[in-house]
Amino acid sequence: MPVLIVPGLHGSEREHWQSYWERDLPDAYRVMQADWTRPNRDDWLRRLVQEIERRPDAILVGHSLGATLIAHLAALRLNLPISGALLVAPADPVPRRTDAPGVDSFAPIPTALFPFPAVVVASRNDPHMAQLRAQQLAIQWGAKFVDAGASGHINSASGHGRWSQGRMLLQSLRGPGDYDVPVDDTHGVVVSLRPRRRQASEVRAAAV
Repeated sequence: MPVLIVPGLHGSEREHWQSYWERDLPDAYRVMQADWTRPNRDDWLRRLVQEIERRPDAILVGHSLGATLIAHLAALRLNLPISGALLVAPADPVPRRTDAPGVDSFAPIPTALFPFPAVVVASRNDPHMAQLRAQQLAIQWGAKFVDAGASGHINSASGHGRWSQGRMLLQSLRGPGDYDVPVDDTHGVVVSLRPRRRQASEVRAAAV
């Protein structure tokens, strides 16, 4: 199953976890934009659609403005072959939190229900979107929500490197079944992505 890496403003530098994933995963491909410094929503959308059509049934992995772009794609209801999406630290263009031209073309952020499974990961101290806002969007999108703690913008500047937790979240979208995902690099927190199926003994105990 292919993985499409969808970076945000300025792309993702070599030490960004998206770049590590592109190098480490044999089936990962970066969605390249013509202009990383002056983003245009419609231009970026066209490029993303082209890559999805080239690699059907891919999982989309968006960071920052790239995650916001996926929300715009989902709202178009194009019936594209998408297996799922991981939206990490989505960026809010309103109020504008950057002076970069073109970012305002991504406003407003769509709130339509996603037509594919999705996981939203947000930090408690992300300067580009309040966590409560990200959580509210996840509910509207019908996505699972993961609290990343105080992790900044979840990028190389916040020290995430290859971000092993994110790789586990990606695997939860790629594989079947229920997942209890251990987070080995964030103080031993365990994030339950989906409710674990209870065993018969647990059901009987709960009924007592």
